[in-house]
Amino acid sequence: MAAEVSSAGEVRFREGRPVVVVGAGGCGMAAALAASRSGARVLVLEKGSEPGGNTALSTGLIPAAGTRFQREAGVPDDTPELMAEDIFRKNKRASDPALTRHLCETSAGLVEWLADEVGCELVCHTDFLYPGHSRFRMHGPPRGYGAELVRQLAGAVERDPSIELRLETPVRGLVLDEGRVVGVKTGGGSIEAGAVILALDGFGGNPEMVRKHLGPEVAAAPYFGSPNNTGDGIRWGIAAGAAAGYLDAYQGHGSVAVPGGPLVTWGLVMNGAILVNRHGRRFGDESRGYSEFAREVLAQPGGEAWEIFDQRAHDASRGTRFEEVISAGRVVRGGTLEELASALGLPAAALAETVATVNRAAGGEGSDPFGRTAFAGGLSEPPFYGIHVRGALFHTQGGLRVDTGARVLRPDSSPIPGLYAGGGTAAGISGNGAEGYLAGNGLLAALGLGRTAGETASRELKNAAQTRRQP
Repeated sequence: MAAEVSSAGEVRFREGRPVVVVGAGGCGMAAALAASRSGARVLVLEKGSEPGGNTALSTGLIPAAGTRFQREAGVPDDTPELMAEDIFRKNKRASDPALTRHLCETSAGLVEWLADEVGCELVCHTDFLYPGHSRFRMHGPPRGYGAELVRQLAGAVERDPSIELRLETPVRGLVLDEGRVVGVKTGGGSIEAGAVILALDGFGGNPEMVRKHLGPEVAAAPYFGSPNNTGDGIRWGIAAGAAAGYLDAYQGHGSVAVPGGPLVTWGLVMNGAILVNRHGRRFGDESRGYSEFAREVLAQPGGEAWEIFDQRAHDASRGTRFEEVISAGRVVRGGTLEELASALGLPAAALAETVATVNRAAGGEGSDPFGRTAFAGGLSEPPFYGIHVRGALFHTQGGLRVDTGARVLRPDSSPIPGLYAGGGTAAGISGNGAEGYLAGNGLLAALGLGRTAGETASRELKNAAQTRRQP
């Protein structure tokens, strides 16, 4: 067998658990909590020194339709059907229809389960409408973003007596017995399992896989995800006979502050900001979305851009993740556009001409040459601000194909017994490339498939035990 996979006859199990979860990001912790609450004892193996993964680096926002939190926030008319249609519109109907609808139909239950059973503090955020979403449906902690969501999940895991979390315990591969996954290999020995849930992140931290599947342009871009995202689970699954899909899909971001971050919330764009290149010129419709705009930024001279906005957009963005950018000292201020251009090293005349064109479009005096229709009033209220940014790779969105029970599938669509996947290990719902990513797709698939995998694995173990007891 391949190095990532061993047969049961080749190993000696030193211990066992009904459910082994590989990875302690949002997906893995959701899977462990769901399996535990369904009656299983769970072992979670995390190769890093702390839980979190890409969830800790994210906005911590989970899209969900029809929740009580939406109704409390004045959003009474969202439905799973509307949410699914938004996802399909963004990815040109390229994602798996059944999986997409499953995640939308279970999204409200997921968020309310996190609040009511897991104990997470969540609200529906209505500070701005993310590109591509037709309703306010982003749910997350009131403060603290992804790191706070991880803190809450990790606290629930720690309090659960049926879950054991082992940090700095990298898994080396899977163990199979006649086509069924029966355990995992670690540096300290092999562990037997009734079910294995692969809840690792994707392969953004593996330059070879990024170059192969996403291309040299993305491989040359800064990577802003967890360094532990090396595609291990995807390789193990393929070696075990799984089908993979959408490996060219990824979440980019067109606005990461230079140098070294942080991410600049796209809410700034929705509040009226524009992006210009080193020549002071815009190069696209920024409101299309932050993922696909990463490629636009990377295509500019030097792979860089400057986010330009006025006092009104600045004030409208306070109290959001924009605060991190301010605290990091990445925001440059100019009393006039000329002063701002000088401070940023941009050509003043070109920048002034660009802003004048934007303001004419914002005032209805002409159309935007790039097709943007909403500028939130334009850039007319001094002082003015700028942030030097680059495009970046955040998260890959392709992986092992799974069904609506998070079972890993073979090329003939039959499930591999004993193997489940979610998060970056599973093929997501963003279609192909960066253009199909809708804000929140990553956490929806991570937490949604994590919960599904935990519940499915626990239920199927119970069913198997009952079958064995029958005469």
